[in-house]
Amino acid sequence: MNLIIFTDLDGTLLDSSYSYREALPALEEIKAKTVPLVLCSSKTKKEIEHIRKELDNRHPFISENGGGIFIPKGYFELQITNYKLQIKDDGKYSVIILGADYTDLRDALTELRDEGFELSGFGDMSTREISELTGLRMADAKRAGQRLFDEPFVFYGKSKEIAHLKRRIRSKGFNFTQGEFFHIMGNSDKGRAVSIMKNLYQKQFGKVVTIGLGDSPNDIEMLQNVDYPVVVQKKNGSYNKDVIRTVKGCIKAEGTGPDGWNKAVLKLLETVVL
Repeated sequence: MNLIIFTDLDGTLLDSSYSYREALPALEEIKAKTVPLVLCSSKTKKEIEHIRKELDNRHPFISENGGGIFIPKGYFELQITNYKLQIKDDGKYSVIILGADYTDLRDALTELRDEGFELSGFGDMSTREISELTGLRMADAKRAGQRLFDEPFVFYGKSKEIAHLKRRIRSKGFNFTQGEFFHIMGNSDKGRAVSIMKNLYQKQFGKVVTIGLGDSPNDIEMLQNVDYPVVVQKKNGSYNKDVIRTVKGCIKAEGTGPDGWNKAVLKLLETVVL
């Protein structure tokens, strides 16, 4: 039996200053036990690659809310083929494409604006504007703008208009989720991507046990597809109500961001049979 950990980044493994320092004890334990840590985020390929380099993480990762799965070449012994999946070889990774084409998402946002919705996507912003909006450094903001499958956007309308906005997005054949920002995306989510990765790990290693950690509504599908779903506290010490209500058997981490992540992972490493 093998343990696999799937984790969100913002507000989970990373705090508001994008530091994972408080999670270092658990990260070191994971590495010592050779447990695969699969980053599963709304962040772009470029952003996640930057974090993976800092973490010395060489495992597959899931970008842009499940839009793409990036598997390092040679990571699995098995050949990754499935006639139902769109798989691309970019030289460095076998990329399983689940998300929509970014150009189509941008066109949909333009149509929504023409319909009267007040919104602005990352593709409408300069690197400096993304930096000011997110608090990211300029280099990180540039990576955040290099999107492939998912478009974060800011909605300036009233909260009572959100339900209508969701309906209009779905009428165009796209999906909608919400993390730190609103997101328009294709027929993809973190849960579908996690399910595919679990299947690949099982074909390679046999039985696997999975842990998932997140903090926001866009983590719900991921948490529903793991054996041990963990919700991390928000900065104010609360837990996201949608996650708690929707995910059965959800474990509440005792702490915010990487502190809660660290405590939950260390506790699970003690209790889960490896």
